[in-house]
Amino acid sequence: MAHSSSRLLHHGCSAAAAALMLLCSRTTTTTTFAFSPTLKTAFSQQRLWQVQSTPRQTASSLSSAVKTEDSATTVGKPGTADMDWEELGFEFRPTNSHLKMIYRDGEGWGEPELVETPYINIHIGATALHYGQSCFEGLKAYAHENGDVCIFRPDENAKRIRASSSRIMMPAISTETFVGACEKVVRDNVAYVPPYGSNGSLYLRPLLFGSGPRIGLQPADEYTFIIMVMPVGDYYKGGLNKSVKCTVVEDYDRAAPKGVGAAKVAGNYAADLLPNMESKNKGFPISLYLDAKTNSCIEEFSTSNFIGIDRANKKYVTPVSPSVLPSITNKSLMTVAEKDMGYSIERRDISVEELSDFDEVVACGTAVVVTPIGSIQYKEKTFEFGENEAIGDVTMELYNRVRDVQFGDAEDKYNWNHKVS
Repeated sequence: MAHSSSRLLHHGCSAAAAALMLLCSRTTTTTTFAFSPTLKTAFSQQRLWQVQSTPRQTASSLSSAVKTEDSATTVGKPGTADMDWEELGFEFRPTNSHLKMIYRDGEGWGEPELVETPYINIHIGATALHYGQSCFEGLKAYAHENGDVCIFRPDENAKRIRASSSRIMMPAISTETFVGACEKVVRDNVAYVPPYGSNGSLYLRPLLFGSGPRIGLQPADEYTFIIMVMPVGDYYKGGLNKSVKCTVVEDYDRAAPKGVGAAKVAGNYAADLLPNMESKNKGFPISLYLDAKTNSCIEEFSTSNFIGIDRANKKYVTPVSPSVLPSITNKSLMTVAEKDMGYSIERRDISVEELSDFDEVVACGTAVVVTPIGSIQYKEKTFEFGENEAIGDVTMELYNRVRDVQFGDAEDKYNWNHKVS
C-alpha cells in the first residue's frame, strides 16, 4: 500500500511539475511560485530527470534547464563566490550557468540562453559525434583594481572561430554576436571572476558543434554554440617560476600541410593525446612537433605556438606554416616585442637545427601566456636554454607586460581589453 501511494505521489507531482514547467516556458514575465516541500522536491527531480533521460526532440528542447530571467544588465562585483581563490588550478569548476545558442537551416541563429545545468541533450546522430564537426576557442576575463571586469581580445577569438567553422562547414558567428554572448555569460557568472590580486581569471571556452543528425557524410542542419566558464588560477602552481623540459615528437605528426592544423578543431587535440602522454611519461611536460612533410622544420608545441628569442640581435622568431594555429597570445606578444621592446619580428621557416641559435625558447598560449623552455631533446642531442631552470629576461618581460595589461595594471594602448558592461 505504501509503495502504491508513493507511486501515485510521484506521478502526481511529476505531472504537476511538468504542467508548471510548460506554463513557465510560455510566460514572458518573471513569476514567483510558492512550493510545498513535497512538490518542490518533485519539481527538482523532474528537472534532473528531463535533462538526463528525456528522448531528444531538438538540442534546444530543455526549456526547464534554461534560466527564464534575463542576465543582469549591470555587472556585479567580481570574486564574491564562496571559493578559495588562492587554491585555483586550471580545471573545471561549476559556476552559475553556461550560454547556449542554436542555429537551424532556414532560421539562422536563435537568441542566446543562460542554462543552469552543466549537461546537454544531443542526438545520437549528431555530426559532432560521428564526423568531428566541432571547433572551440579559449579566452579569459580579468578583474581590475577599479572593479571593472574585462575580456582580453574577444574580437580576435571571434575571427578565429569563424575561420575554424568555415573550414569544417559550420555557420559563421558574427563578431558582435560572439562578443555579446561572452559579455552575457560573464555578467551572469561575475561572482566567479577571481578578485583582483588573486592572479586568477575567468576562463571562457566557446564551443561550436554539429548537433543535427546525419549518417551520410554531409554538414548538419542544426548547430549548437555554447560558452562554458570557470575560474582558473595560474596554469603552473605558484606561477611562472621555472622553465620546463621539452622533447621533439618523432613518431607522430600533428597536422598535414593541407589539413586542418590552422583551425582550432577538436580532432587536432585528440590526435595529440597519445604522443603528449607518452612524452609526459618520459619526463617531458611539453612536446614539440616538426612539419609533417619534411620532418625538419619546427611547427608548434602540443597546444602552443613556438617562439625563439635571439637576444644579441634582438630577434623574435616564430614559424610561418599553413599547419600552425594562429595564436592570439603570440600576436599580442609580437606587438609588445616589436613596438615596446624594439625587437624585430621574423615569421619564417625554422630548421630544427636552428635551436642552437636561440638564447630563449617560449611556448605561448591562452592558458599560461608563456611557458619558458629550459631544454629540448631531439634525437641524441639536447639543446639548452639558460641555466638551472632559470627564466630568461626577455621571456619574463614579455610575460609581465602582457599580464599587466590583462589585469589593468598597465596602459591598454592597443585597446585589447573589452570592458563588460
